[in-house]
Amino acid sequence: MDEFVTPAVVEADPEANATDLLIKRVALTPNEPLFALPSGGGWNDVSAAEFLAEVRALAKGFIAAGIEPGDKIGLMCRTRYEWTLIDFATWFAGAVLVPVYETSSPSQVQWALSDSQATAVLLETPDHFARFDEAHPDLPLITKVWQIENGDLNKLVAAGVAVSDEEVERRRSLAKGSDLATLIYTSGTMGRPKGCILTHSNFVELSRNAAVKLADVVHPGASTLLFITTAHVFARFIAIICVHAGVKVGHQADTKQLLPALGSFRPTFLLAVPRVFEKVYNSSEQKAEGDGRGKIFRAAADVAIAHSEALDAGHVPLGLKLKFALYDRLVYSKLRAALGGRTKYAVSGSAPLGHRLGHFYRSLGITILEGYGLTETTAPATVNLVGQFKIDTVGPPLPGVGIRIAEDGEIQVSGINVFAGYWNNEKATAEAMDGEWFKTGDLGSLDADGFLTITGRKKEIIVTAGGKNVAPAVLEDPIRANPLVGQIVVVGDQKPFISALVTLDTEMLPVWLANNGEKADLTLEEASQNPAVLAEIQKAVDAANKLVSRAESIRKFVVLPVDLTEESGHLTPKLTIKRGVIVRHYADTIERMYTSAPATEAISLQH
Repeated sequence: MDEFVTPAVVEADPEANATDLLIKRVALTPNEPLFALPSGGGWNDVSAAEFLAEVRALAKGFIAAGIEPGDKIGLMCRTRYEWTLIDFATWFAGAVLVPVYETSSPSQVQWALSDSQATAVLLETPDHFARFDEAHPDLPLITKVWQIENGDLNKLVAAGVAVSDEEVERRRSLAKGSDLATLIYTSGTMGRPKGCILTHSNFVELSRNAAVKLADVVHPGASTLLFITTAHVFARFIAIICVHAGVKVGHQADTKQLLPALGSFRPTFLLAVPRVFEKVYNSSEQKAEGDGRGKIFRAAADVAIAHSEALDAGHVPLGLKLKFALYDRLVYSKLRAALGGRTKYAVSGSAPLGHRLGHFYRSLGITILEGYGLTETTAPATVNLVGQFKIDTVGPPLPGVGIRIAEDGEIQVSGINVFAGYWNNEKATAEAMDGEWFKTGDLGSLDADGFLTITGRKKEIIVTAGGKNVAPAVLEDPIRANPLVGQIVVVGDQKPFISALVTLDTEMLPVWLANNGEKADLTLEEASQNPAVLAEIQKAVDAANKLVSRAESIRKFVVLPVDLTEESGHLTPKLTIKRGVIVRHYADTIERMYTSAPATEAISLQH
């Protein structure tokens, strides 16, 4: 059994809780900016001391409203400054936050709030309130309901002025490292979501240790613009480590406004999922195509990738250096400017980034530090570091974290970041743990330097009728990189060959159609039957098939005339596919692929 453990670099403090991170940050840099709020076309800084004052004032409001130590407070809110304000104020009041994804259905809202035994809830918008209100009759414990857009945070602050500083200090000091810090419900790709018990030590020790190894990225003077949902542990942990490390954080939940926000905020690093990096690349390529510069862009991309690969090989030939310098002026500099002009690093997780994109962005001057983790590991377990970096891996374990590979290839994690179990679910906890090791359900391998490579997910391995084991991600990831592809789901369990469901990227589709001489206003239904579109998907499938054996290759695919979204119930909040849900929903479509014409080559079927 392969095993690699990175020793902790910071001595553990079992008495510390997450509020201590903020207290110590204010002691170190009280007047330095910790957040920035959008104002017109610019941003207004919020210093560490100002943030602490707002946290204490809101905590007093919670206390005055009757929140008791240990109470659970639900929060349904998009990514914004108030999210982290509420998070820390809840801790300062001695309570526990239960995030609810802002896209959750009424039944999902009901489950998270009832299973956690929440007694209060904060909702951002009227739409959030409507979904909660539908579930409220089945939530008898919830007696306090606040709406952020109704100004209820200000009302809470006003009502809490009589609460003493001493009471807030008493409340915030109650929790020890081993105590519950938050309950985060898994996205539920398989069955009903489970509440993950994350402790104060999970956040405190992981933040303190990771900040040492990521000192080039997170430090006073650094800044980031958060746009992925803070209800997910990935962004939640980044928000907390930024408080610990003194990083200035801005927020932009509307991805349509992301590029203008990046231009005005000018972050030094980004947190994103691979789909974001794919979209930036694909939209840049299609824009260049529309301007008649498609060949130049693709040549520049090839040079960027070759240049980065040459760096890894230890020698960049003179001719490649000259080409790289030319394209740096013509192409790369413009892409850097679009990302704010100061971005040097990006942290990526939730899905594989891919070889091409990793090398492409590195040559732009943006090192994408790909990492790996789950809700149960408080997000990052491994991450590539500025001084320890290998493209196509998710890096070595962070300090205080161990990785081992079981006999069947399953990745297991131990250490400071591993959760304390599933809330009210001892059976699931017992199934997930092997002593101190958490069984992730993912498959991977470790190299001699302790770098982890993800190869698939145990529950997603497809076994064909011929007994061939197929890891869907090997095929899905390169196909999804095509600008036309929104999502792809490889299928074929107990079938004679591998097939796939494909959806089109609704943002890129009209641009691609216009660039390829087709009507730009085709509906999804029309586009799913368009010969040029089908030929482009076929090209992507053919390229992916070259990466695998004949028995593993995709023989048929169908382009669905719909989009798979979080709202439709087909994607998680991380924008990863809910494979089981999709396969059940499109069972008839899948079956038709196996009962129609023989699969001599990859062909398409209209839905």
